[in-house]
Amino acid sequence: MNDSVTNTKPSSLPEGNSVDVIKDSISHHLKYSQAKSPRTATLMDHYNSIAFAVRDRLVEKWIDTQNRYFTKDPKRIYYLSMEYLVGRALSNYLVNLDFKKEVCRAIEKLGLDLENIEQSDIEAGLGNGGLGRLAACFMDSMATLGIPAAGYGMRYEYGIFYQKIIDGFQVETADNWLRKGYPWELPRPDYLYPIRFYGRVQHTSDKEGYGICHWVDSHDDVMAMAYDVPIPGYHNQTVNNLRLWSARSTREFDLDSFNEGDYVQAVSRKHESETLSKVLYPNDSNMQGKELRLKQEYFFVSASLQDILRRYKRNHSTFESFPKKVAIQLNDTHPALAIPELMRLLMDREHRPWEEAWEIAVKTFAYTNHTVLPEALEKWSVDLMQRVLPRHLEIIYQINQNFLNRVQVQHPGNNAMLEKVSIVEEQPVKSIRMSNLAIIGSHTVNGVAALHSDILKNRVFPEFNKLFPNRFTNITNGITQRLWLKSCNPALSDLLNDTIGDGWVTDLNQMQKLKKFADDEEFQKRWRDVKMSNKKRLAGYIREDRALRMEINPHHLFDVQVKRIHEYKRQLLCLLHAIVLYNRFKENPNCDHVPRTVMFAGKAAPGYDVAKLIIKLITSVADKVNHDVQTADKLRVVFIPNYSVNKAEGIIPGADLSEQISTAGMEASGTGNMKLALNGALTIGTLDGANIEIKNEVGDDNIFIFGLTSGQVDEVKTRGYNPREYYEKNHELRRALDMVRDGYFSPDHPHLFQPIIDSLLVKDRFMVLADFASYIEKQKEVEALFLSPKEWTRKSILNAASMGPFSSDRAIRQYCQKIWDVHPLPK
Repeated sequence: MNDSVTNTKPSSLPEGNSVDVIKDSISHHLKYSQAKSPRTATLMDHYNSIAFAVRDRLVEKWIDTQNRYFTKDPKRIYYLSMEYLVGRALSNYLVNLDFKKEVCRAIEKLGLDLENIEQSDIEAGLGNGGLGRLAACFMDSMATLGIPAAGYGMRYEYGIFYQKIIDGFQVETADNWLRKGYPWELPRPDYLYPIRFYGRVQHTSDKEGYGICHWVDSHDDVMAMAYDVPIPGYHNQTVNNLRLWSARSTREFDLDSFNEGDYVQAVSRKHESETLSKVLYPNDSNMQGKELRLKQEYFFVSASLQDILRRYKRNHSTFESFPKKVAIQLNDTHPALAIPELMRLLMDREHRPWEEAWEIAVKTFAYTNHTVLPEALEKWSVDLMQRVLPRHLEIIYQINQNFLNRVQVQHPGNNAMLEKVSIVEEQPVKSIRMSNLAIIGSHTVNGVAALHSDILKNRVFPEFNKLFPNRFTNITNGITQRLWLKSCNPALSDLLNDTIGDGWVTDLNQMQKLKKFADDEEFQKRWRDVKMSNKKRLAGYIREDRALRMEINPHHLFDVQVKRIHEYKRQLLCLLHAIVLYNRFKENPNCDHVPRTVMFAGKAAPGYDVAKLIIKLITSVADKVNHDVQTADKLRVVFIPNYSVNKAEGIIPGADLSEQISTAGMEASGTGNMKLALNGALTIGTLDGANIEIKNEVGDDNIFIFGLTSGQVDEVKTRGYNPREYYEKNHELRRALDMVRDGYFSPDHPHLFQPIIDSLLVKDRFMVLADFASYIEKQKEVEALFLSPKEWTRKSILNAASMGPFSSDRAIRQYCQKIWDVHPLPK
């Protein structure tokens, strides 16, 4: 976004937010921006015209906000994240800008329907899962709280992938989300930064004898071009900026090749260099994919830091105040290359000495860790780093050597500690540990739930916690209630407004006022009516989904597990329970078990074969169960394809039961648990991630907790875990696994699921069988409670009423106070 611009507007565009003015603005854009008449316009033309009319009103606040930041020069937070799952922009903007009713009436006057228009709303393919959704929630909260902030990310031309289910298997197809354009972004060709790769480092000295480093002979260089997306706060004057980088070739056209008749070569270099920002998460199971991923991470942080330095230097001639004006948050290790890149820019371009550059870096950066799984801690081989980023490898080595020298002084002879804390891992492949780099180069490291932060300090990074006892802290994740209640669940939002007022939209703690209505029979009835209307709406989505075309009964218990497909998230545990229910219904068709629809949704990483096989097993079980006349009216299993923010907005308000069943100690936080509870779903879960804090808020009686604790998981593994013992002792478990093993759900390929059986019976790393019996017993409690609608409703109300601490507004306030030292800048 321009840092200082004049707030001007063409006289042909009417001002104001009245219904007629908005209608005229939409008509204006249909004619002059889309070059269409109402007779020839498509639904997409109408959507774009409405988007441009809304954007006009955004731009005024946007320009004013950036001018205030430039003039008052507050300390700003720059949030660096490889993912942003912003969802459908139009709906979010209309909620935050506070003229949805006027736009809706203006659209009606034009003979259109807002609900139909919103179906054309484009969901930006800028993320995959919780990491990206968290970043989007944080951007919303920063704007709503008036925090001087900007986000930086990648403008992926294609999202991670569009998931199709063909013959029960996940098939990845291109998510070409930009094919029809994106009316919310503004290209900024004036913000263009060179990004270099490969080459070598040349060391020289200046005339005074100071060493100078030159990165020379680089090739495959690209330019990073900015695209800006506005992020408005809720009912205020703040519109912050999300700047996304797109790769552009340094050579648009090879005229020599063209003149020689090699027309393909003439443009091939351009296309090759621009693949850098094509796809989110290229498959890194091969060396080419790894190299592309490393280049993406560097491309993104280098462009962002060059932009941050440019902005800083507009108001400052020295770097003395840099940490007082700039805070940079690394959202996981993906942006950790920002640490050596800032060092390079300060030393090689700005000619600052090492000591000054390092002090600035540590005071500027903070790091959020999102995983406790050792295999998920990012590493890059030294060979790859040496080839792609030779100057940065030099800087990393120097950072590491300086750090290890200090450790040796503090802990002489402790070689085990040196090996653990070194940025360079020697075995099995010499690699750079990005998490170690991020910890050493940041002033604060935070986990994202109380248990997660404790595990980081005591199990994952105990040596660092000993060296830096004040560096580690906890800030539990949060969600924005503007999207995950007000926008996605309008019926419940209206009920809340009628009952406790609308203050909860900006202060989620006001949901506590609901507790006094938890036993009110009239309010309970209205609450159940809202839930039933949402369940009917969800049933309609599933019926109308061309990939499903399935009828489900809204009176069933809607049992929902929607999240990334991964073994530790244990979709298999939920599925085994569905198989047990199927067998019970088959054996006793007249039993009193609660009719249930079990819903799954989520994507498996393209290179994660076991996760993809889990999807196939889910769809195979669904095919068998849903076509069995003995059980079809009592049990349904549904896999909803291509899970996204849009799909989540439809599923979450209709859920009765929220499955949060990861192996204890392995989920960093989770935010789906918060979204579902906020919308009145009851949680069945382990004592993992933020489930623990949710339990503490809602009370032990209002959540279904089962399974081993994190400490018990460690104990069982230490004394020797034999999953086959659990298999042999539990009849229902054994029968369910035997059905999978013997091809009951895959008669044409009886051994298809043998890898899953082997993983469960040999190692069962994620303790599925160990927790099975406890899970099944807790599900019986779920059924008993569901048969008592009043008591279920009471607990549902209490769950939603207790979600105040899980607002991303609270999380951002804590970041500002504990990490960033950034303050609101109201108009």
